[in-house]
Amino acid sequence: MSFVPRMESRIQGFSVIGGLKCHVWDGAVADLWDVSCADKAEGFYVSPDPRLFVALDVDGDGAFFVEGAKGEARRHDRAFSMAYIPAGVAIRGRVEGLRRIRHLDLHFDAAALTRRFGRGLDREALQVSRFQFRDDRIAALAGLIAAECDTGQKLHDLYGEGLLNALFASLFQIDRPVAARRRAPLSRRQLRLVTDYIDAHCLDRIRLADLAALTGLSETATSHGFKAATGVPPHRWQMQARIGRAQAMMAHDAASLGDIAEATGFFDQAHLTRVFKSVVGVTPGAWMKSAGRQ
Repeated sequence: MSFVPRMESRIQGFSVIGGLKCHVWDGAVADLWDVSCADKAEGFYVSPDPRLFVALDVDGDGAFFVEGAKGEARRHDRAFSMAYIPAGVAIRGRVEGLRRIRHLDLHFDAAALTRRFGRGLDREALQVSRFQFRDDRIAALAGLIAAECDTGQKLHDLYGEGLLNALFASLFQIDRPVAARRRAPLSRRQLRLVTDYIDAHCLDRIRLADLAALTGLSETATSHGFKAATGVPPHRWQMQARIGRAQAMMAHDAASLGDIAEATGFFDQAHLTRVFKSVVGVTPGAWMKSAGRQ
């Protein structure tokens, strides 16, 4: 069965020029968009699959902004400015002073990516948001993928598969596969420092660099060591802590789920519901009912 993107979006002020152009490969779909932008056009997006956004052409003196749940907006005002959005991360995209933007959206299936690269893929890298970055090698590959979407005479699928493999290898810094090695867990003291920090600051934006400063290790070693010790990456631990705060409010406060979502750092009620169910196993409504609160 072919991979199908499952993006949920609410948009206003964008008008598609010439229709959507796309190409489907094994486990990946490339969408090529050309849109005109009204004043203060905006959209809200979330997907259970990871995706890469690449601005190909930006017309106007302003910018397209990508903004996460905590308001960390990143500016895209030049060609080949990019954003990587992990699965389940909700964003807001808004326009200031742009007339038109042409961009590539590359949606892909994480399971298919694992099939491509096996143990060479660090799955923790899939969970790290990068709301604005530039990379010349990825830009060149994205341009070729966009051209393949735009042409009426598409080349053999192996051509596109090769472009995707090269792009993913660059995007996630996938090295040549090596024998699996055991990751050393954080020490008990390091783990306590990190978990206490995450629990205390779970409603804030926590950078991996902040956690590495506590352990005295590199960011990569801290992330791997944390997962080896707890079974989950730091970001997941933070989401669990936020859900714990939300559960406390649901049990004792009369606030609405929308207010609780805002208070606990989620984009909106729908975002809270998705993460809550992934952590607890049931929806907030079902959990409150089982806890005796209607």
